Amino acid sequence: MLKNQSKKTRRQTKILDTLKLDPTKRVHELARDLEVSSETIRRDLAELDAEGSIRRTYGGAVRAGTYEPALAERLKLFIRERERIAKRTVELLEGVENLYIGGGATTLHFARTLRSVERHMTILTASFEIALELAGNPLLDVISLPGNVELQEGLVHGPETLRFIEQYNVEATVIGASAADEIGVSEALPSAADVYSAMIRQAERTFVVADSSKIGKTSLKRVLKWDGDTVLVTDTAPPEDFTKAVSSLDVTIIVAASAN
Repeated sequence: MLKNQSKKTRRQTKILDTLKLDPTKRVHELARDLEVSSETIRRDLAELDAEGSIRRTYGGAVRAGTYEPALAERLKLFIRERERIAKRTVELLEGVENLYIGGGATTLHFARTLRSVERHMTILTASFEIALELAGNPLLDVISLPGNVELQEGLVHGPETLRFIEQYNVEATVIGASAADEIGVSEALPSAADVYSAMIRQAERTFVVADSSKIGKTSLKRVLKWDGDTVLVTDTAPPEDFTKAVSSLDVTIIVAASAN
């Protein structure tokens, strides 16, 4: 029994080390690399998830706290929840004529919903996919930000991006989140965090679109601290402690309820 336990512990340590190097490893890849069955890997991942060492994803897992799966992976997760968040956020932005949009899975769902609006808007974004999505509506003036290309996330970043953002004042910024704790929002990718922070500084209000799996978590770099100019749009009512702490900072929490 002790021998088996020791073997499992060593295997789980290897899983954590592997995810540190490649946060998007799939179950079958881990099973192949460690020469065990996929069912064994799934049991290991379930245990590591329960103890908070990782977060399960579609087909695999990522190290908790710092890493986040690639955009292509995240787009397979929480689809209905993100669609509800997107629809509610578009409703909240009625009358807004110009805004920044960050990158990420939930913001892409937001852009797909925003594309159907029948009024003029000016939209600036660091995301290639969001720019292409919105450009299909002739009523939308879409400005794609310049900068260094981050291919995995499909966005731009760097000094040129930050200088460009400083030229435009907007009514609203819409960003996603790798994590949202009682202090504020944080991102797994530092370069993206810098871009989103710059967008927030240029906006009158910030809308954070984050599904419930992000609530109560902390990631690598802080993007914003909650204040009265921030609205959190999520799919499920957050835990009471989180709600109390955030609401005390005059943050508006909007829950995009299910239609059922």
